[in-house]
This record gives sequence, C-alpha cells and structure tokens, in this order.
Amino acid sequence: MKRLVGKRVAIIGAGSCGEGVGNGKAMAILFAEQGGKILCIDTDQKAADQTVKEIEKRGGEAAILHVDITDIQAGKLVMKKANDLWGGIDILVYNVGKSNQGGVLETELNDWKEVFDINLTGAFMLVKEVLPFMRSQKQGSIIFISSVAAVYSSPYSYAPYEISKSALIKLSETIARENAQFQIRCNSILPGMIDTPHAKQFIKKKKTSDEFSKERALMVPMQRQGSPWDIAKSALYFASDESAYVTGNILKVDGGLSL
Repeated sequence: MKRLVGKRVAIIGAGSCGEGVGNGKAMAILFAEQGGKILCIDTDQKAADQTVKEIEKRGGEAAILHVDITDIQAGKLVMKKANDLWGGIDILVYNVGKSNQGGVLETELNDWKEVFDINLTGAFMLVKEVLPFMRSQKQGSIIFISSVAAVYSSPYSYAPYEISKSALIKLSETIARENAQFQIRCNSILPGMIDTPHAKQFIKKKKTSDEFSKERALMVPMQRQGSPWDIAKSALYFASDESAYVTGNILKVDGGLSL
C-alpha cells in the first residue's frame, strides 16, 4: 500500500546541483511514487524542472516553483502556490544547505550571514507561513534536513555550517513542542557521508572522484558512503502516518559516523 496517497508535499531544494540524484530529488521521486503530490521548489529552475519531469515520467504528479528561500516573501509564495494547486500543504521538507570552509577566525561576517540565511533563517520564515494552515487543519509533518556535522566534529572545519545546522535541530524541537497539540510533527534528519552531487563539488583539484569517495568511505564505520535514497527512505517514515506519534526526534543516517 502506498504511504502518501493524496498528501500535498512541498520540498525545498528538490533539484540536484549536478549530475545524478541528490537528497531532495530522491525524496521528491520517492514521495511521488508513494502517492504524494509534489511541489518541487528550488533556486535552480532547470534542476527542479528535471525532477518534475522524472516524477511525471514515472506516472506521478508534480509542479515547480522557482524561488529564493532567503527572500522575505518566499514563504508566502510557497503557501500560495500550494493553495492554488492543491488547497494546502500536508508535508513540508526543508532540504537546503550552504557551507563555507573555515573556522571562527577564518570566517568573514558576510559568509556567516549567508550560511545562516540559507540554513536557518529561511526555514524559520517558511515555517511561519506554513504553520497557520497546518494548525487550521490540525495535522502536518515538517522535516528538516540538518547534518551529522551538527553533532560530530569532522577533520574539516566549516564553522558556520556546523553551527547553523545545530541550530536547525533546536528550531525543529521548538516547533515540535509548540505545535504538538495541533497534531503537527516536526523532526530532523542528520545525513552523514552521503554520495551526492553536492558533496562532489568539494573535490580538491588534486583528487579524482574515486579518491574523494574512498577517502570519505574510510571515515565511516560501515566503510561506505550512504545514498540519497537512504535519506529519502528515512524522510518517508517521518512524512507518513507511520510516525503519527513521533515528533521532536533526531534521526542520524550516517553509517555510524557519529558513534
């Protein structure tokens, strides 16, 4: 039996930033296969359009919204589009992330603000627009894609990314507590070393893709990277009614990296 039949889903970051499938695209495809109606939202219109086409090719229902989530009007635009299409939102997934390498001393204020605007403030502004509707219908599921970097210190220093993703978890817990009486759930997923187009953007010039992948895999107790489909399947649990009594949770999908 399909687990999201008729559910109205908005996925922020539904496109892939390169060749292959990223976490957002995998979630959009899987949720559509499970019967959901997917609003694919991304700053990259071409990438979001490719996700929509893939969903439609598989017989699913999807639409596109090109918007910058740091725009103060973004939340209103998302809610309006979902209302115009399907009369609202049942499931909201916030799957965007910006990372600039460097510790506290190396990080410039503008870089700090840019990362926080995308990783945290965008989620805050979006949820403020979606929550009133979810409260009115007395149900909803909000899923934040954080990062294992929020709870695990890697050899690479990305201070603004790590700190903002940690704050995103606390935002999720606060939303969960404040909205539990309305049967609105909010949970966080913490991906570890996932083999995505986004991750491959960080390949150093002196390393091949294979060398980069092997280096990442060796850091993980399971000795391999995860797949975007691992994240999608975990998110499906939080999106579905199977987790109807689960809120404020943190799910690490990291092959044991944070142990």
